[in-house]
Order: sequence, then structure tokens, then C-alpha cells
Amino acid sequence: MSDPALHFLGHSTVRIELAGHVVLTDPLLTPRVGPLRRVVPPPAPETHAGVDLVLISHLHGDHLHLPSLQLLGPDVRVVVPRGAGEWLRSRGFRHVVEVMPGEGFPHGSLHVTAVPADHTGHRWGPRLTHGPDTQAIGYLVEGSGRTVYVSGDTDLFDEMHLLGRRGVDVALLPVWGWGPSLGPGHLDPEGAAEAVERLRPRIAVPVHWGTLAVRGSTLLPGLGAKMRRLLVEPPRAFAAAVAARGLDTLVAITEPGRPVVVPSPTGTA
Repeated sequence: MSDPALHFLGHSTVRIELAGHVVLTDPLLTPRVGPLRRVVPPPAPETHAGVDLVLISHLHGDHLHLPSLQLLGPDVRVVVPRGAGEWLRSRGFRHVVEVMPGEGFPHGSLHVTAVPADHTGHRWGPRLTHGPDTQAIGYLVEGSGRTVYVSGDTDLFDEMHLLGRRGVDVALLPVWGWGPSLGPGHLDPEGAAEAVERLRPRIAVPVHWGTLAVRGSTLLPGLGAKMRRLLVEPPRAFAAAVAARGLDTLVAITEPGRPVVVPSPTGTA
């Protein structure tokens, strides 16, 4: 058995190399998405080369980002929540798999299972009725005797205990977002620590932080100082909250754009 090789490309995008496959989660590869700008450089092309499976957790523009998917080419296999397949195929993607919680499928030597998430799934937000609308989901990716939990955007939900009983080696958990506050359906550092208590993974990688901000928000009087803190503090607050609970999970704080290095139990890499 070997651990997956992980590379945190920023926001919710992680490159997972496991069992001879390259998986990319919620690809966001460009300098901007709508009004949001990257505050770190976009990933180099080699970091998303060779991808043969893409996992989309929900339809929001910072998770299902069409310009980023187009960089991967029309023939990459893309997994989406059930109900979004026709919409994505109409935009030129040829190999789309639709799943809902509890459904799974093989991908070569991998097995992928959709699991619940507590987050709105409408493309344009919960107050709009036009456009595609699906259930948000997470994923379990299993191969070579290892299991990676890809949560997507989510709040806490009861079934996390059940996922933990299945055995999770690595959990990719959101710890913030891109603004000065969080709406419903998200985890903050303390909520993510509670998720760790329910899941009991060997390793937790904090994601969904330190990557995006509204242009100019870090320079605004009053708000700017808070935004600058929120671009760096959430994963460290998460690690502290995990430690305060006395959990055995190792927290691999990784700056956007860097490979994930798992710390030793003594805290040294």
C-alpha cells in the first residue's frame, strides 16, 4: 500500500495521484472567476497534465469552472452530480458520468463513490430558479488500499460518522472560503475540526482557503486587514482546533500551489 501523492493547486482543486491514475477535484486553474481574482499564481500547466478523471462536487462557478475544464480538453472523464450531465455535454464535454449519493463506479484500478454534502447545488445560487440545479455531493476515492475523502463544499452532516467507520486515510476539508464571512453550507476551522472528529482520518488537508478574493478587498480600509488575515489564518486555526481535541489526525497545512507534505506525528516533516 502507498499513500496518494497530493498537490494542492488552490481553492478546492487538488491533484490526486493514486493507483496509477491522476484525479483532479473541482478544477480552478485560471487567474480569475467572475469578480474573484487569485491572490496566488495560477497553477503551472504541468500540475494539471495527465489528468484522466475530474470530480465536480457541485455546480457553483468556483467549483464547476468551464474555462478551467476546457484547459483539460473535451475528452477528460468528468463526474458531476446527477442532473448536470446534459448541461455539461451540451458544452462539448464528451465523457460525463452522473452520480448521486450512494452510487459508485470503477475507473480503472480506482473505485469512486458519491457521498452526501450539505451545500446548495444550484448553478446560480439558492434564490434563483433558472439554470441547472442538482444536489451537492462529495466523493470517496479508493485505490491501492487507500481511501481519499473529497468533501467539496459542505457543512457538517450526520453521515460523516458513517464515512469514518468505513475508514478514511486522507480527508480534503474546506476551512474557509473567499470572503470576510461564510454563508450556510460551509465549514470554518472549528467546524472542520468537528468533521475530523467524526471522520477520524489519518491525514487531513485543509483546502478552500488562501486563493481567491474580490479584487481590491485586501486594500479596503478596515476590511483589508481582516481579509489579509483570512487568507492565511484558517488552516492554522484548524490545526490548532484538531490538536485541542486530542485527535490523532495529522494536519498537512499546504500553501496553495504546493505539493502536500505529511508531517510526522512529532510535528516535523
